Amino acid sequence: MSRGRLEAFSDGVLAVIITVMVLELKVPHGEALATLRPLISPFLAYVLSYVYIGIYWNNHHHLMHTVERVSGAVMWANLHLLFWLSLFPAMTAWAGDNPRAAYPTAAYGVVLLAAALAWLVLQRAIIRAGNPLAPMLGNDLKGKLSPAIYIAGIALAFVQTWVSDLLFACVAAMWIVPDRRFEQPAPESERG
Repeated sequence: MSRGRLEAFSDGVLAVIITVMVLELKVPHGEALATLRPLISPFLAYVLSYVYIGIYWNNHHHLMHTVERVSGAVMWANLHLLFWLSLFPAMTAWAGDNPRAAYPTAAYGVVLLAAALAWLVLQRAIIRAGNPLAPMLGNDLKGKLSPAIYIAGIALAFVQTWVSDLLFACVAAMWIVPDRRFEQPAPESERG
């Protein structure tokens, strides 16, 4: 399979995920501004999840441009990532409809954590396939810090859900700027 085909498939899945998420937003019934009040939390959950999907789509695009060889392990690791991302619509709807409930907030955090770990698995599979990704990763501080923040957010969901929401939003803010490490090709001497 070519890199382009893998990227096109992933783009299609991510587009469907966003479409399903927006279809979960309910249309307000009534013409008064007050009819929007019950939609605030689901809308904010949608915005956060939309940003996360956008971050994954953007960084996936840059990551795929480091790939010269697609192995079976890379394809499965990519599917693993897409699996966790495909749970965003359900978790977004559940957390958005229950903004002060611990279990929906924690479950949302678990999906964020699982997607982050799947991203790391995909990176490792790309490296094992002989692609020049390792020198570009460097120390990957954001990649190491994000799971720790997600774990804290999951635990804190049982104390104050708004703190979890804030932590999840902070990770998104940390990643909103595209990962520039992948935009530069590896030096010829490091390509092997």
